[in-house]
Amino acid sequence: MGSSKKANNYLVQGTILAVASILVRFIGIMYRIPMTNILGSEGNGIYTVAFNIYNIVLILSSYSLPLAVSKMVATRSVKKEYRNAHKIFRSALLFSVVVGGLACSILYFSADYLEAVYKTPGVARPLRVLAPTVFVVAVLGVFRGLFQGKKTMIPTAFSQILEQVVNAFVSVYASYAFMKSHSASEEISAYGAAGGTLGTLMGALTALVFVLLVYILYRPTLKRQRKRDKTSHSESTLEIYKIMIFTIIPVVLSQTVYQISGTLDDVIFGNVMSAKGISKLLTTDLRGVYGSQYRVLISLPIAISSAVASSLVPSVVSAMELRDYKDVKDKVRSSIKFNMIVAFPSAAGLAVLAHPIMQLLFPSLQNYSQLAGNLLVTGSTAVIFYALSTTTSAILQGINKMRLPVIHSAVSLVIHVFLVFALLQFTNVRVYALIVGNITFPLVVCILNGISVSKELKYKQEIKKTFLVPLLSSSIMGIIAFGSYLFFEHITGSNLLGVLVSITLSIVSYFICILLFKCFDKEELLDMPLGRTIARIAEKMKLL
Repeated sequence: MGSSKKANNYLVQGTILAVASILVRFIGIMYRIPMTNILGSEGNGIYTVAFNIYNIVLILSSYSLPLAVSKMVATRSVKKEYRNAHKIFRSALLFSVVVGGLACSILYFSADYLEAVYKTPGVARPLRVLAPTVFVVAVLGVFRGLFQGKKTMIPTAFSQILEQVVNAFVSVYASYAFMKSHSASEEISAYGAAGGTLGTLMGALTALVFVLLVYILYRPTLKRQRKRDKTSHSESTLEIYKIMIFTIIPVVLSQTVYQISGTLDDVIFGNVMSAKGISKLLTTDLRGVYGSQYRVLISLPIAISSAVASSLVPSVVSAMELRDYKDVKDKVRSSIKFNMIVAFPSAAGLAVLAHPIMQLLFPSLQNYSQLAGNLLVTGSTAVIFYALSTTTSAILQGINKMRLPVIHSAVSLVIHVFLVFALLQFTNVRVYALIVGNITFPLVVCILNGISVSKELKYKQEIKKTFLVPLLSSSIMGIIAFGSYLFFEHITGSNLLGVLVSITLSIVSYFICILLFKCFDKEELLDMPLGRTIARIAEKMKLL
């Protein structure tokens, strides 16, 4: 069991980051509710487009830095090359300042041009607020990458929570204040969206100050490690940048392809709808419902797989450096299984409670409440495919097959663009075309990734306990969730109580089903985060 514990230790770090990510997403949903209601459909449409553009620039400039730095630092740390690890950190910091500054300038000065391309009046204002955020996030990413490379997710986790808390307060207040102070302006919605993006900047600045303080406290430990370094080989700065670029480029390309799918959706949707004579206001409203309601809710469970993937990469890198291939396969098995156990019930819960959740969270947008609920029902399965594609991409990156996720994402993007365009051009499904694209994109990626993982590691994922048991348990849970909501909402007349009771019963019923169908044996359970507590409860209930 000791070796298994070692193999699954990254899950504990992943869970720390996952809990933080869930909390961050939860805060995100909580503040997006009042902000969405303040901005209205038009403001939300502008905000969504601005954020999609910002994400593209972020990915091109600095999104890959935490992964690249963590991967490179982990490789040197496992070989006790602490001086080289520190040199990587310093080189990455300089890289982030230069590239982040350049990206910030480009986004700021091209805001008007991008507004014309996207056919979204007012989007230039929030883009100019987001421009300096790119620089801040670039520098922040290097510090997070350093800590992740040292296999501690705690600084990243705490900085994310702090970032989101500040983001929440500033976004809501600034969007309200900006709209109030510009209430007579024709661009009132654009000012509101700009206020919302101000929170993103202030949150990132707060997180950067926090990780700087943690780094100052951590410096004595890093100095002691460098003093103990007995290695004679010192990597040149040119060597480091060469490795960094070759690590960054595949991640940038992979994530750019992923993010550009959403941006291309915006461009295609805006242009095709305009060509069909649909008003700009309705187009912006529909895009706002998709981006600010559907996408926000499915991002919550996806955050868990992203967190596990972040902790998985340096852990797999270390195991590969030690040529411990059994450990690598154990990590692959447990990470995929862990993510599927979370993803299946999340998708089922979002599907069966879609309409009550939308009514509860977005009361001021009742005109689009039915549509938002339908989008969530239709697109909830995307959670499963994103969880699987994210995890398998992290595995391929960890075993140094960096190009494969890029190729797979590119293949999927071509299919995605043709499918979304064809649905918009030749049918009347409108915003549902974006939902179909949002499901098929990760589906194609996870199929191609899965084939590559099996081939490269000569590995086959166990099917029954990883996929079939969570699917069956989630189906039973979904029936209980839907039935209990109808019952409690009927007898209390309260949508809130119906949702809360239904969610509580869903968690309990899923937990019982998973154990009843023998998804875990006791040893597996003990190696999971909070496994001992779960095992004790399960034994008392005679389920283990």
